[in-house]
Amino acid sequence: MTHLRTRRHRRLAVPVGLAVALSTATLGLLPGAAAAAPQATTAEVAADAPKLAYVVNTKGGADTIAAVKKAIARAGGSVVIAYDRIGVIVVHSANPDFAKQIRAVRGVQSAGATRTAPLTAAGTTEVGAPQFVDSPRASAKSTAADADADAEPLEADQWDLRAIGADKAAKINPGSSKVTVGVIDTGVDDTHPDLAPNFSASQSANCVGGKPDTSPGAWRPEKPDHYHGTHVAGEIAAARNGVGVAGVAPGVKVAGIKVADPVSELFYPESVVCAFVFAADKGIEITNNSYYVDPWLYNCLDDPDQKAIVDAVNRAQLYAQRKGTLNLASAGNSNHDLAADSIVDDSSPDDSTPVERTIDPSECFDVPTQLPGVVTVSATGDKDLKSYYSTYGKGWIDVAAPGGDKYQIPDTPSKNGRILSTMPNNQYAFLQGTSMASPHAAGVAALLKSTHPKAGPAELQRLLKVQADNPGCPTEPYDPDGDGDVDAVCEGGQRLNGFYGFGIVDALDAVKKS
Repeated sequence: MTHLRTRRHRRLAVPVGLAVALSTATLGLLPGAAAAAPQATTAEVAADAPKLAYVVNTKGGADTIAAVKKAIARAGGSVVIAYDRIGVIVVHSANPDFAKQIRAVRGVQSAGATRTAPLTAAGTTEVGAPQFVDSPRASAKSTAADADADAEPLEADQWDLRAIGADKAAKINPGSSKVTVGVIDTGVDDTHPDLAPNFSASQSANCVGGKPDTSPGAWRPEKPDHYHGTHVAGEIAAARNGVGVAGVAPGVKVAGIKVADPVSELFYPESVVCAFVFAADKGIEITNNSYYVDPWLYNCLDDPDQKAIVDAVNRAQLYAQRKGTLNLASAGNSNHDLAADSIVDDSSPDDSTPVERTIDPSECFDVPTQLPGVVTVSATGDKDLKSYYSTYGKGWIDVAAPGGDKYQIPDTPSKNGRILSTMPNNQYAFLQGTSMASPHAAGVAALLKSTHPKAGPAELQRLLKVQADNPGCPTEPYDPDGDGDVDAVCEGGQRLNGFYGFGIVDALDAVKKS
Protein backbone atom coordinates (compact mmCIF):
# COMPACT_ATOMS: atom_id res chain seq x y z
CA MET A 1 0.00 0.00 0.00
CA THR A 2 2.58 2.17 0.69
CA HIS A 3 -0.36 1.69 2.68
CA LEU A 4 -2.01 3.74 4.71
CA ARG A 5 -2.12 3.86 8.31
CA THR A 6 0.30 3.98 23.68
CA ARG A 7 -0.51 2.28 22.88
CA ARG A 8 -1.50 4.07 26.05
CA HIS A 9 0.91 5.03 28.75
CA ARG A 10 -0.86 2.62 31.10
CA ARG A 11 -1.19 0.06 28.37
CA LEU A 12 -2.00 -1.07 27.11
CA ALA A 13 -4.24 -1.81 24.43
CA VAL A 14 -1.82 -4.32 23.01
CA PRO A 15 -3.25 -7.82 23.51
CA VAL A 16 -1.37 -9.77 26.15
CA GLY A 17 -0.02 -12.18 23.54
CA LEU A 18 1.65 -9.40 21.55
CA ALA A 19 2.94 -7.57 24.59
CA VAL A 20 4.57 -10.74 25.90
CA ALA A 21 5.93 -11.79 22.53
CA LEU A 22 7.49 -8.40 21.81
CA SER A 23 8.90 -8.05 25.29
CA THR A 24 10.45 -11.50 25.24
CA ALA A 25 11.78 -10.94 21.75
CA THR A 26 13.74 -7.95 22.95
CA LEU A 27 15.06 -9.91 25.92
CA GLY A 28 16.03 -12.93 23.87
CA LEU A 29 13.25 -15.19 25.10
CA LEU A 30 11.13 -15.39 21.96
CA PRO A 31 9.75 -18.90 21.48
CA GLY A 32 11.94 -20.80 19.08
CA ALA A 33 15.18 -19.02 19.96
CA ALA A 34 18.00 -21.54 20.06
CA ALA A 35 20.25 -20.44 22.90
CA ALA A 36 22.66 -23.34 22.51
CA ALA A 37 22.14 -24.36 18.92
CA PRO A 38 24.97 -25.36 16.58
CA GLN A 39 26.69 -22.89 14.27
CA ALA A 40 25.57 -22.61 10.65
CA THR A 41 27.59 -24.56 8.14
CA THR A 42 29.16 -23.03 5.06
CA ALA A 43 26.52 -22.65 2.36
CA GLU A 44 26.91 -23.61 -1.28
CA VAL A 45 24.89 -21.24 -3.44
CA ALA A 46 24.47 -21.15 -7.21
CA ALA A 47 26.25 -18.21 -8.78
CA ASP A 48 23.09 -16.97 -10.50
CA ALA A 49 20.74 -17.48 -7.54
CA PRO A 50 18.57 -14.40 -6.76
CA LYS A 51 19.28 -12.49 -3.58
CA LEU A 52 16.76 -11.63 -0.90
CA ALA A 53 17.04 -9.30 2.07
CA TYR A 54 16.79 -10.58 5.64
CA VAL A 55 16.71 -9.24 9.17
CA VAL A 56 18.63 -11.16 11.80
CA ASN A 57 17.76 -10.27 15.39
CA THR A 58 20.28 -11.15 18.09
CA LYS A 59 20.56 -11.14 21.86
CA GLY A 60 23.00 -8.23 21.62
CA GLY A 61 26.44 -7.85 23.11
CA ALA A 62 29.63 -7.37 21.11
CA ASP A 63 30.80 -10.98 21.35
CA THR A 64 27.41 -12.42 20.36
CA ILE A 65 26.98 -10.05 17.43
CA ALA A 66 30.51 -10.77 16.19
CA ALA A 67 29.86 -14.51 16.34
CA VAL A 68 26.54 -14.13 14.51
CA LYS A 69 28.21 -12.10 11.76
CA LYS A 70 30.68 -14.94 11.19
CA ALA A 71 27.80 -17.41 11.03
CA ILE A 72 26.04 -15.16 8.52
CA ALA A 73 29.07 -15.32 6.23
CA ARG A 74 29.25 -19.10 6.56
CA ALA A 75 25.56 -19.34 5.63
CA GLY A 76 26.15 -17.37 2.43
CA GLY A 77 25.04 -13.97 3.68
CA SER A 78 26.62 -10.53 3.42
CA VAL A 79 26.00 -7.89 6.07
CA VAL A 80 24.50 -4.66 4.70
CA ILE A 81 24.49 -2.91 8.07
CA ALA A 82 24.42 -3.97 11.70
CA TYR A 83 22.49 -1.93 14.25
CA ASP A 84 24.44 -3.27 17.20
CA ARG A 85 22.63 -1.14 19.78
CA ILE A 86 19.33 -2.92 19.02
CA GLY A 87 20.77 -6.23 17.89
CA VAL A 88 19.39 -6.06 14.34
CA ILE A 89 21.51 -7.06 11.34
CA VAL A 90 20.39 -6.46 7.75
CA VAL A 91 21.66 -9.17 5.42
CA HIS A 92 21.56 -10.05 1.72
CA SER A 93 21.81 -13.68 0.71
CA ALA A 94 21.19 -15.88 -2.30
CA ASN A 95 21.04 -18.98 -0.13
CA PRO A 96 17.40 -20.16 -0.15
CA ASP A 97 17.98 -21.84 3.22
CA PHE A 98 19.68 -18.83 4.79
CA ALA A 99 16.93 -17.96 7.27
CA LYS A 100 16.49 -21.56 8.38
CA GLN A 101 20.21 -22.00 8.90
CA ILE A 102 20.78 -18.72 10.71
CA ARG A 103 17.83 -19.28 13.07
CA ALA A 104 19.76 -22.27 14.42
CA VAL A 105 22.74 -20.11 15.41
CA ARG A 106 23.45 -19.40 19.07
CA GLY A 107 22.47 -15.84 19.98
CA VAL A 108 19.95 -15.45 17.13
CA GLN A 109 16.48 -14.81 18.49
CA SER A 110 14.64 -14.46 15.18
CA ALA A 111 15.56 -14.18 11.52
CA GLY A 112 13.57 -14.03 8.32
CA ALA A 113 13.21 -12.76 4.78
CA THR A 114 11.78 -9.26 4.43
CA ARG A 115 10.22 -9.95 1.04
CA THR A 116 8.80 -12.81 -1.03
CA ALA A 117 9.84 -11.89 -4.58
CA PRO A 118 11.87 -9.42 -6.67
CA LEU A 119 10.79 -5.81 -6.37
CA THR A 120 8.10 -5.56 -9.03
CA ALA A 121 4.90 -4.63 -7.23
CA ALA A 122 3.71 -1.09 -6.65
CA GLY A 123 1.25 0.09 -4.06
CA THR A 124 -0.88 3.10 -3.26
CA THR A 125 -1.10 4.94 -0.03
CA GLU A 126 -4.27 6.92 -0.34
CA VAL A 127 -7.85 6.02 -1.22
CA GLY A 128 -8.33 7.22 -4.79
CA ALA A 129 -6.11 9.17 -7.17
CA PRO A 130 -4.93 12.69 -6.29
CA GLN A 131 -7.12 15.57 -7.41
CA PHE A 132 -4.80 18.40 -8.40
CA VAL A 133 -5.43 22.09 -7.84
CA ASP A 134 -4.69 24.23 -10.89
CA SER A 135 -2.92 27.04 -9.08
CA PRO A 136 -1.66 27.86 -5.58
CA ARG A 137 -4.04 30.80 -5.68
CA ALA A 138 -7.01 29.05 -7.24
CA SER A 139 -9.31 29.50 -4.23
CA ALA A 140 -10.31 33.03 -3.32
CA LYS A 141 -10.04 33.75 0.40
CA SER A 142 -13.14 35.91 0.29
CA THR A 143 -15.32 32.87 -0.42
CA ALA A 144 -14.66 31.34 3.02
CA ALA A 145 -16.74 32.77 5.85
CA ASP A 146 -13.96 32.39 8.37
CA ALA A 147 -11.08 33.47 6.11
CA ASP A 148 -9.09 36.54 7.15
CA ALA A 149 -6.13 38.58 6.03
CA ASP A 150 -3.73 36.08 7.57
CA ALA A 151 -5.12 33.07 5.70
CA GLU A 152 -3.07 31.33 3.02
CA PRO A 153 -4.29 31.54 -0.60
CA LEU A 154 -5.72 27.99 -0.60
CA GLU A 155 -6.76 27.86 3.04
CA ALA A 156 -10.45 28.33 2.25
CA ASP A 157 -10.41 24.72 1.04
CA GLN A 158 -8.61 23.46 4.16
CA TRP A 159 -11.69 22.50 6.18
CA ASP A 160 -9.43 20.13 8.11
CA LEU A 161 -7.50 22.96 9.78
CA ARG A 162 -10.68 24.59 11.01
CA ALA A 163 -12.08 21.24 12.18
CA ILE A 164 -9.31 20.92 14.78
CA GLY A 165 -8.79 24.62 15.48
CA ALA A 166 -5.38 24.73 13.78
CA ASP A 167 -6.11 28.08 12.12
CA LYS A 168 -6.78 29.66 15.52
CA ALA A 169 -3.90 27.83 17.17
CA ALA A 170 -1.44 29.32 14.68
CA LYS A 171 -2.26 32.81 15.98
CA ILE A 172 -1.34 31.76 19.52
CA ASN A 173 1.62 29.46 18.87
CA PRO A 174 2.47 28.10 15.40
CA GLY A 175 4.94 25.67 16.92
CA SER A 176 8.61 25.87 17.82
CA SER A 177 11.43 25.59 15.31
CA LYS A 178 13.21 23.52 17.98
CA VAL A 179 10.72 20.69 17.35
CA THR A 180 11.13 18.40 14.33
CA VAL A 181 8.65 15.93 12.88
CA GLY A 182 10.27 13.20 10.82
CA VAL A 183 8.19 12.06 7.85
CA ILE A 184 9.04 8.39 7.27
CA ASP A 185 7.62 7.97 3.80
CA THR A 186 8.26 8.13 0.05
CA GLY A 187 10.52 11.15 0.38
CA VAL A 188 9.90 14.86 0.75
CA ASP A 189 10.36 17.52 -1.93
CA ASP A 190 12.08 20.13 0.22
CA THR A 191 12.25 22.57 -2.72
CA HIS A 192 8.49 23.17 -2.53
CA PRO A 193 7.94 26.83 -1.50
CA ASP A 194 5.60 25.80 1.33
CA LEU A 195 8.11 23.28 2.74
CA ALA A 196 11.50 24.89 2.13
CA PRO A 197 11.21 27.40 5.04
CA ASN A 198 10.70 24.64 7.62
CA PHE A 199 12.76 21.80 6.19
CA SER A 200 15.57 20.27 8.23
CA ALA A 201 18.13 18.78 5.85
CA SER A 202 20.48 17.84 8.70
CA GLN A 203 17.84 15.44 10.04
CA SER A 204 16.89 13.93 6.67
CA ALA A 205 18.10 10.84 4.81
CA ASN A 206 17.39 8.08 2.33
CA CYS A 207 17.02 4.82 4.29
CA VAL A 208 16.00 2.60 1.37
CA GLY A 209 17.75 -0.73 1.74
CA GLY A 210 18.46 -0.28 5.43
CA LYS A 211 21.51 2.00 5.36
CA PRO A 212 21.13 5.79 5.72
CA ASP A 213 22.31 8.05 2.91
CA THR A 214 22.55 11.69 3.99
CA SER A 215 23.96 13.12 0.78
CA PRO A 216 22.24 16.34 -0.36
CA GLY A 217 18.77 15.66 -1.76
CA ALA A 218 18.88 11.91 -1.06
CA TRP A 219 15.60 12.29 0.85
CA ARG A 220 13.66 13.59 -2.16
CA PRO A 221 11.05 11.46 -3.98
CA GLU A 222 12.50 9.08 -6.54
CA LYS A 223 9.77 9.90 -9.07
CA PRO A 224 7.05 12.56 -9.46
CA ASP A 225 4.35 9.99 -8.65
CA HIS A 226 6.04 9.25 -5.31
CA TYR A 227 4.14 12.22 -3.94
CA HIS A 228 2.85 10.74 -0.72
CA GLY A 229 5.56 11.98 1.66
CA THR A 230 5.45 15.52 0.28
CA HIS A 231 1.68 15.68 0.84
CA VAL A 232 2.10 14.39 4.40
CA ALA A 233 4.87 16.91 5.15
CA GLY A 234 2.68 19.81 4.04
CA GLU A 235 -0.16 18.71 6.28
CA ILE A 236 2.21 18.85 9.23
CA ALA A 237 4.29 21.95 8.65
CA ALA A 238 3.53 23.90 5.45
CA ALA A 239 4.67 27.43 6.27
CA ARG A 240 2.33 30.37 6.66
CA ASN A 241 4.18 32.42 4.07
CA GLY A 242 1.48 33.73 1.76
CA VAL A 243 1.89 30.79 -0.64
CA GLY A 244 -0.50 27.89 -1.13
CA VAL A 245 -1.58 26.07 2.03
CA ALA A 246 -0.82 25.98 5.75
CA GLY A 247 0.16 23.08 7.96
CA VAL A 248 -1.23 22.15 11.38
CA ALA A 249 2.05 23.27 12.98
CA PRO A 250 3.48 25.85 10.53
CA GLY A 251 6.32 26.87 12.84
CA VAL A 252 7.93 23.47 13.49
CA LYS A 253 10.62 21.77 11.44
CA VAL A 254 9.95 18.81 9.18
CA ALA A 255 12.46 16.20 8.02
CA GLY A 256 12.20 13.62 5.28
CA ILE A 257 13.32 10.02 5.81
CA LYS A 258 12.75 8.13 2.58
CA VAL A 259 11.95 4.42 2.88
CA ALA A 260 10.00 3.69 -0.31
CA ASP A 261 11.70 1.35 -2.77
CA PRO A 262 12.40 3.31 -5.99
CA VAL A 263 10.83 0.62 -8.22
CA SER A 264 7.94 -0.79 -6.23
CA GLU A 265 7.30 2.10 -3.81
CA LEU A 266 7.00 -0.54 -1.08
CA PHE A 267 8.19 0.04 2.48
CA TYR A 268 10.37 -2.92 3.40
CA PRO A 269 11.28 -3.69 7.05
CA GLU A 270 15.01 -3.00 6.81
CA SER A 271 14.31 0.51 5.48
CA VAL A 272 11.88 1.24 8.31
CA VAL A 273 14.34 -0.07 10.92
CA CYS A 274 16.90 2.35 9.51
CA ALA A 275 14.40 5.21 9.64
CA PHE A 276 13.46 4.78 13.30
CA VAL A 277 17.09 4.47 14.39
CA PHE A 278 18.13 7.45 12.27
CA ALA A 279 15.29 9.61 13.62
CA ALA A 280 16.23 8.73 17.18
CA ASP A 281 19.92 9.41 16.69
CA LYS A 282 19.22 12.76 15.01
CA GLY A 283 17.07 13.99 17.90
CA ILE A 284 13.76 13.99 16.02
CA GLU A 285 11.00 14.42 18.59
CA ILE A 286 8.09 12.99 16.57
CA THR A 287 7.79 10.64 13.60
CA ASN A 288 4.83 10.18 11.31
CA ASN A 289 4.28 6.76 9.77
CA SER A 290 1.54 6.75 7.13
CA TYR A 291 2.10 3.24 5.82
CA TYR A 292 2.33 -0.39 6.81
CA VAL A 293 5.54 -2.36 6.53
CA ASP A 294 5.46 -4.42 3.34
CA PRO A 295 4.93 -7.07 2.14
CA TRP A 296 2.44 -8.24 4.81
CA LEU A 297 -0.60 -6.21 5.85
CA TYR A 298 -0.59 -8.30 9.04
CA ASN A 299 2.50 -10.08 10.33
CA CYS A 300 1.68 -13.34 12.11
CA LEU A 301 3.92 -14.53 14.93
CA ASP A 302 3.54 -18.19 13.97
CA ASP A 303 5.42 -17.51 10.72
CA PRO A 304 9.19 -17.23 11.32
CA ASP A 305 9.76 -14.62 8.60
CA GLN A 306 6.89 -12.42 9.75
CA LYS A 307 7.87 -12.83 13.40
CA ALA A 308 11.36 -11.59 12.54
CA ILE A 309 9.87 -8.52 10.83
CA VAL A 310 7.79 -7.67 13.91
CA ASP A 311 10.82 -8.16 16.15
CA ALA A 312 13.18 -6.00 14.06
CA VAL A 313 10.82 -3.05 13.55
CA ASN A 314 9.69 -3.17 17.17
CA ARG A 315 13.27 -3.02 18.42
CA ALA A 316 13.90 0.03 16.25
CA GLN A 317 10.77 1.94 17.26
CA LEU A 318 11.30 1.13 20.95
CA TYR A 319 14.85 2.44 20.61
CA ALA A 320 13.40 5.68 19.22
CA GLN A 321 10.99 5.92 22.15
CA ARG A 322 13.81 5.45 24.64
CA LYS A 323 15.70 8.26 22.93
CA GLY A 324 12.69 10.59 23.30
CA THR A 325 10.78 10.14 20.05
CA LEU A 326 6.98 9.83 19.89
CA ASN A 327 5.88 7.67 16.96
CA LEU A 328 2.45 8.07 15.34
CA ALA A 329 0.99 5.82 12.65
CA SER A 330 -2.09 5.60 10.46
CA ALA A 331 -4.62 2.92 11.35
CA GLY A 332 -5.14 1.68 7.78
CA ASN A 333 -7.65 2.04 4.96
CA SER A 334 -9.33 -1.37 4.96
CA ASN A 335 -12.26 -0.54 7.28
CA HIS A 336 -11.10 -3.48 9.41
CA ASP A 337 -12.14 -3.89 13.03
CA LEU A 338 -8.85 -4.58 14.83
CA ALA A 339 -10.81 -5.84 17.84
CA ALA A 340 -12.66 -8.49 15.81
CA ASP A 341 -12.24 -12.23 16.31
CA SER A 342 -10.86 -12.63 12.80
CA ILE A 343 -9.91 -10.52 9.78
CA VAL A 344 -9.68 -11.51 6.11
CA ASP A 345 -6.44 -10.30 4.50
CA ASP A 346 -6.55 -10.69 0.72
CA SER A 347 -3.71 -8.29 -0.13
CA SER A 348 -0.63 -10.08 1.25
CA PRO A 349 2.08 -10.54 0.22
CA ASP A 350 1.94 -7.43 -1.94
CA ASP A 351 5.34 -7.91 -3.60
CA SER A 352 4.29 -11.15 -5.30
CA THR A 353 0.94 -12.97 -5.58
CA PRO A 354 -1.46 -12.20 -2.71
CA VAL A 355 -3.19 -15.16 -1.08
CA GLU A 356 -6.42 -14.75 0.85
CA ARG A 357 -6.02 -15.72 4.48
CA THR A 358 -8.08 -15.34 7.62
CA ILE A 359 -5.88 -14.04 10.40
CA ASP A 360 -6.27 -14.01 14.18
CA PRO A 361 -5.87 -10.39 15.36
CA SER A 362 -4.45 -11.62 18.66
CA GLU A 363 -1.51 -13.21 16.80
CA CYS A 364 -1.12 -11.10 13.64
CA PHE A 365 -0.29 -7.40 13.63
CA ASP A 366 -0.19 -4.37 11.35
CA VAL A 367 3.32 -2.94 11.72
CA PRO A 368 4.19 -0.34 12.92
CA THR A 369 0.75 0.92 13.95
CA GLN A 370 0.01 -1.94 16.37
CA LEU A 371 3.39 -1.96 18.09
CA PRO A 372 3.66 -0.97 21.78
CA GLY A 373 3.85 2.76 22.37
CA VAL A 374 2.91 3.78 18.83
CA VAL A 375 -0.04 6.20 18.62
CA THR A 376 -2.63 4.70 16.24
CA VAL A 377 -4.72 7.29 14.37
CA SER A 378 -8.06 6.73 12.64
CA ALA A 379 -9.54 9.11 10.05
CA THR A 380 -12.53 11.45 10.12
CA GLY A 381 -14.29 13.63 7.57
CA ASP A 382 -15.76 17.12 7.63
CA LYS A 383 -18.74 15.99 9.74
CA ASP A 384 -16.51 14.52 12.50
CA LEU A 385 -17.65 11.03 11.50
CA LYS A 386 -15.28 8.12 10.97
CA SER A 387 -14.16 8.05 7.34
CA TYR A 388 -15.79 5.21 5.42
CA TYR A 389 -12.44 3.49 4.72
CA SER A 390 -10.77 3.97 8.10
CA THR A 391 -9.76 0.92 10.09
CA TYR A 392 -11.00 1.07 13.68
CA GLY A 393 -11.28 -1.03 16.84
CA LYS A 394 -11.88 -0.49 20.53
CA GLY A 395 -8.65 -0.74 22.47
CA TRP A 396 -6.54 -0.11 19.38
CA ILE A 397 -7.37 3.40 18.16
CA ASP A 398 -5.72 6.05 20.31
CA VAL A 399 -6.97 9.24 18.64
CA ALA A 400 -8.66 10.35 15.44
CA ALA A 401 -7.89 13.21 13.05
CA PRO A 402 -9.10 14.59 9.71
CA GLY A 403 -8.19 12.25 6.87
CA GLY A 404 -10.91 13.20 4.40
CA ASP A 405 -14.04 11.45 3.16
CA LYS A 406 -15.68 11.87 -0.23
CA TYR A 407 -19.10 11.28 1.36
CA GLN A 408 -18.71 14.12 3.90
CA ILE A 409 -18.91 17.27 1.80
CA PRO A 410 -17.65 20.51 3.38
CA ASP A 411 -18.94 24.03 2.79
CA THR A 412 -15.80 25.18 0.99
CA PRO A 413 -15.18 26.69 -2.45
CA SER A 414 -14.26 23.32 -3.95
CA LYS A 415 -16.81 21.27 -1.98
CA ASN A 416 -14.07 18.66 -1.78
CA GLY A 417 -14.09 16.43 1.30
CA ARG A 418 -10.50 15.28 0.82
CA ILE A 419 -7.35 16.88 2.28
CA LEU A 420 -5.52 19.60 0.33
CA SER A 421 -1.73 19.73 0.70
CA THR A 422 1.61 20.06 -1.05
CA MET A 423 2.84 17.89 -3.92
CA PRO A 424 6.23 17.59 -5.68
CA ASN A 425 7.18 20.14 -8.31
CA ASN A 426 5.43 23.03 -6.53
CA GLN A 427 1.97 21.53 -6.93
CA TYR A 428 -1.04 20.97 -4.64
CA ALA A 429 -3.65 18.22 -4.59
CA PHE A 430 -6.48 16.64 -2.61
CA LEU A 431 -5.98 13.15 -1.13
CA GLN A 432 -7.85 11.09 1.44
CA GLY A 433 -6.79 8.26 3.73
CA THR A 434 -5.64 7.49 7.24
CA SER A 435 -2.31 8.51 5.71
CA MET A 436 -3.68 12.04 5.92
CA ALA A 437 -5.09 11.62 9.44
CA SER A 438 -1.85 10.61 11.12
CA PRO A 439 0.07 13.76 10.07
CA HIS A 440 -2.71 15.94 11.49
CA ALA A 441 -2.23 14.19 14.83
CA ALA A 442 1.55 14.45 14.45
CA GLY A 443 1.18 18.19 13.90
CA VAL A 444 -0.88 18.52 17.08
CA ALA A 445 1.73 16.44 18.94
CA ALA A 446 4.37 18.89 17.66
CA LEU A 447 2.34 21.79 19.03
CA LEU A 448 2.11 20.00 22.37
CA LYS A 449 5.87 19.47 22.36
CA SER A 450 6.33 23.16 21.58
CA THR A 451 4.09 24.10 24.51
CA HIS A 452 5.56 21.45 26.85
CA PRO A 453 9.21 21.19 25.73
CA LYS A 454 10.21 18.89 28.58
CA ALA A 455 7.48 16.34 27.88
CA GLY A 456 8.70 12.92 26.78
CA PRO A 457 6.88 10.47 24.49
CA ALA A 458 4.61 9.03 27.21
CA GLU A 459 3.59 12.46 28.48
CA LEU A 460 3.00 13.78 24.96
CA GLN A 461 0.79 10.82 24.27
CA ARG A 462 -1.16 11.44 27.46
CA LEU A 463 -1.65 15.10 26.56
CA LEU A 464 -2.73 14.17 23.03
CA LYS A 465 -5.49 11.99 24.44
CA VAL A 466 -6.55 14.31 27.26
CA GLN A 467 -7.03 17.26 24.91
CA ALA A 468 -8.87 15.32 22.21
CA ASP A 469 -12.60 15.90 21.68
CA ASN A 470 -14.65 12.70 21.51
CA PRO A 471 -17.94 12.85 19.59
CA GLY A 472 -18.89 9.41 20.94
CA CYS A 473 -20.24 6.54 18.88
CA PRO A 474 -22.79 7.54 16.20
CA THR A 475 -26.39 7.39 17.36
CA GLU A 476 -27.52 6.16 13.95
CA PRO A 477 -26.34 2.98 12.16
CA TYR A 478 -23.01 3.67 10.41
CA ASP A 479 -23.85 3.71 6.69
CA PRO A 480 -21.68 6.42 5.08
CA ASP A 481 -22.43 5.43 1.48
CA GLY A 482 -26.18 5.27 2.10
CA ASP A 483 -26.68 1.85 0.56
CA GLY A 484 -28.67 0.53 3.50
CA ASP A 485 -25.89 -1.72 4.83
CA VAL A 486 -24.18 -1.08 8.17
CA ASP A 487 -20.50 -0.76 7.28
CA ALA A 488 -19.00 -0.75 10.78
CA VAL A 489 -20.05 -0.94 14.41
CA CYS A 490 -18.65 1.46 16.99
CA GLU A 491 -18.09 -0.02 20.44
CA GLY A 492 -17.43 2.00 23.57
CA GLY A 493 -18.62 5.19 25.20
CA GLN A 494 -18.10 8.93 25.14
CA ARG A 495 -14.65 8.80 26.69
CA LEU A 496 -13.15 5.91 24.71
CA ASN A 497 -14.49 4.02 21.70
CA GLY A 498 -13.45 2.06 18.66
CA PHE A 499 -14.03 4.79 16.06
CA TYR A 500 -12.16 7.69 17.67
CA GLY A 501 -10.18 6.26 20.57
CA PHE A 502 -9.93 9.09 23.08
CA GLY A 503 -11.26 11.57 20.52
CA ILE A 504 -10.40 13.86 17.61
CA VAL A 505 -7.20 15.85 18.19
CA ASP A 506 -7.50 19.53 19.09
CA ALA A 507 -4.75 21.90 17.93
CA LEU A 508 -6.20 24.91 19.76
CA ASP A 509 -6.17 23.12 23.10
CA ALA A 510 -2.62 21.95 22.38
CA VAL A 511 -1.23 25.48 22.45
CA LYS A 512 -3.04 26.51 25.61
CA LYS A 513 -0.78 25.85 28.60
CA SER A 514 -2.48 23.86 31.30
